[in-house]
Amino acid sequence: MADQQEDTRGAHQHSASWNEGDRLAALDRYAILDTPREAEFDDVVRLAADVFGAPIAVVNLIASGRQWFKAEVGIGADELPLDVSICAHAILQQGIFVVPDTTADARFTCNPLVTGEPGLRFYAGALLETPDGLPLGTVCVLDTKPRPDGITERQRLTLELLARQVMTQLELRREIAQRDKRAALLQSEIDARRNLEASLRTSEQRYRALFDTIDAGFCIIEVLFDGERPVDYRFLEVNRAFEAQTGLVDAAGKRMRELAPDHEQHWFDIYGRVALSGEPIRFENEAAALGFWYDVRAFRIGAADERHVAVLFTDISERRRAERAIQQLNETLEAQVEARTAELSLMWQTSPDLMLEIDFDGVFRRVNPAWTKLLGFSESELVGHHVNEFVLPEHHDDTVDAYETAAEGQHAQVENRYRHKDGSVRSIAWVAAPAGSITYAIGRDITKEVEQRERLQQMEDQLRQAQKMEAVGQLTGGIAHDFNNMLAVTIGSLDLLKRRIGAEDARAVRYIDAAADGARRAANLTQRLLAFSRQQPLRPEPVNANSLVAGMSDLIRHSIGGDIQLETVLAGGLWRTHVDPNQLENVILNLAINARDAMADGGRITIETQNAHLDQRYVAAHLGVAAGQYVLIAVSDTGSGMTPEVIAKAFDPFFTTKAVGKGTGLGLSQAYGFVKQSGGHVKIYSEPGEGTTIKVYLPRLLGDHPEHEPESLVQPLPLGEEQELILVVEDEPAVRQFSVDALVELGYRVISAGSATEALRLLDANPAVSLLFTDVVMPEINGAKLAEEVMRRRPELPILFTTGYTRNAVVHNGVLEPGVQLIGKPFTIEELAARIREALDTATS
Repeated sequence: MADQQEDTRGAHQHSASWNEGDRLAALDRYAILDTPREAEFDDVVRLAADVFGAPIAVVNLIASGRQWFKAEVGIGADELPLDVSICAHAILQQGIFVVPDTTADARFTCNPLVTGEPGLRFYAGALLETPDGLPLGTVCVLDTKPRPDGITERQRLTLELLARQVMTQLELRREIAQRDKRAALLQSEIDARRNLEASLRTSEQRYRALFDTIDAGFCIIEVLFDGERPVDYRFLEVNRAFEAQTGLVDAAGKRMRELAPDHEQHWFDIYGRVALSGEPIRFENEAAALGFWYDVRAFRIGAADERHVAVLFTDISERRRAERAIQQLNETLEAQVEARTAELSLMWQTSPDLMLEIDFDGVFRRVNPAWTKLLGFSESELVGHHVNEFVLPEHHDDTVDAYETAAEGQHAQVENRYRHKDGSVRSIAWVAAPAGSITYAIGRDITKEVEQRERLQQMEDQLRQAQKMEAVGQLTGGIAHDFNNMLAVTIGSLDLLKRRIGAEDARAVRYIDAAADGARRAANLTQRLLAFSRQQPLRPEPVNANSLVAGMSDLIRHSIGGDIQLETVLAGGLWRTHVDPNQLENVILNLAINARDAMADGGRITIETQNAHLDQRYVAAHLGVAAGQYVLIAVSDTGSGMTPEVIAKAFDPFFTTKAVGKGTGLGLSQAYGFVKQSGGHVKIYSEPGEGTTIKVYLPRLLGDHPEHEPESLVQPLPLGEEQELILVVEDEPAVRQFSVDALVELGYRVISAGSATEALRLLDANPAVSLLFTDVVMPEINGAKLAEEVMRRRPELPILFTTGYTRNAVVHNGVLEPGVQLIGKPFTIEELAARIREALDTATS
């Protein structure tokens, strides 16, 4: 759109180079007032109304005290009083006068033609101006609806051309009148009436030919610069009158310097300023290299960086060529209309986009062939049917809003989903604009873009969920670490107290056992937190999932109760996986118990195994999953199922749908953490009332790895020997003191340090140290770095690590490094005795 504001608010009054008396005298010289209607002028207003899609168009002349219409469409009168005339304001302006909304312009808010019938809201007019600059009236269009966007550059050009055509006709009439006067003076000197009539016929034919011609040329050029200096321009488009106006042949696509090497530099400078500033210009100048003088209007079109300028020009070398120029313009306009009609017809037939004509009730009136190709429906299956017969129900309201918006005279845009004749669905993006009682719309198939947008949204949701789970995991891991340190002191102290009291005081023993049981349950809770945060140390080994599921079937049956049926479906030829079997058993048992709790009235739990392959398409939709071969363990139930909202939070720690006291909310989060820590993937499939299936994917183990044999239980409590000296390193004083007391209770000699630096001094001072027992996470120097330095000094010295929180160094991604001995906090005296003895015996062997 052109900048319309300059026409209505920035336009200034006429320069006062004329006065009203001169203007009225000029109008009288044309002898046009109160003459009958003429087809030539009627054609002008019909063309103007059609181009603007406006109900009213007028060729009007401002006389003394009245506004007289030479031609009009939509007015139904020959003249109006001057005090209600909008055109009376237009002749005081320069250039095109546009009022997008008369009710917003103080000059017209009280005009009865605006406030009453016919309720004029929009005005656009071009001056009818004599060659010496006297305004006679306007060619204008009016509408009863406002047009906030004003007019386009093409519409502006059309008004200017039509005004020029009217003035040419008026000039022609004046010339004819003058000719008649000359003929009257010569009549007394000419004897033969036949010669006079022949002369008049010749003159009339000459002027008639001139009337059917227009002298305006038009071109669109691209201005070419050398730095900031315009040096040339290329013709992008030229009209038919261009060649006649310039003498340049086949100019489209060529440069001016190529066609006319001597063309003056000032033409390039003028067009360069228009291209850079965007300010339109009107001027008259000589093109000596072409042999013409021109009346030129130039204005920038398109984006500023394209530097395109539209040039409208008229050969003013000989005014008598005006009629021929009008004829050429008419021929050009007819050719352009025919060409444009042919282009639109070709576009309608060949466009891959959907095109339609739809009435304001939403009924198809015409569709293009793309409908059949894109949606499968023939034209007869569409025309006469309502649009919502083909739109999915959830988009009905948006579709109705769109065509009702168009019915109000506004442009509409909407995205909706259409059903294909084969039952599939297509997403279509529409733009629509009204014209008369019909809306014209173009729809582009955006199915792939919508699918891609939905996939991107899904991936973003998965990324946010993964980031949330990671953040919660870091928090819970830190809490579990600190809690484990406290539990280590509590459980160890209770064990020592029980050993000191003995069995004589049964009540005290019962209290100690109850406290120890509570502490162990708390320790189990912290292990679940560590499992969720993927910070629990694992002991992976080759595992046959079929054997593991079969071996724990009885345990699961006892856990779920007699009113629930357990079914196992074990795949033949199942691959092995490399995981911690104890943790995997916990996961399967937790999933079975969750399934049991979802079936209050009984039901069936199915545990199945199979080989699975996750391809690139699957992993593209599931962030953080690697493509490859997996062992699948699925636990299904026939219970109440989950809503999508519950599924979204199911793996969050402490989230539960069970009643208070019925669950910790850590079962699924523990399973999630273990599976992720083991390099796997877990997925929930559920619908309310239809049961739930939770699928656990564990990476396939490749190669020949022997399965781990269960360790035999060691019944006796291993004790230390008097010569064995243990160096304990722990930064928490309470934990360090408990460790020292426990080792002394087990028969070892013990020295202790609160830091790695102190431990190295004690090690150097006590060569009899038999084993280093150190915490992993310590300030300044951690246990892993301490172990490296100890191994450099005493490579034969056995080392036993302990931690309530492990992330790297000793445990890589939760998997123990080969040869590393580790005992997790909290631990009992029995566990400590076994691990200390194991480390010492391994070193001596």
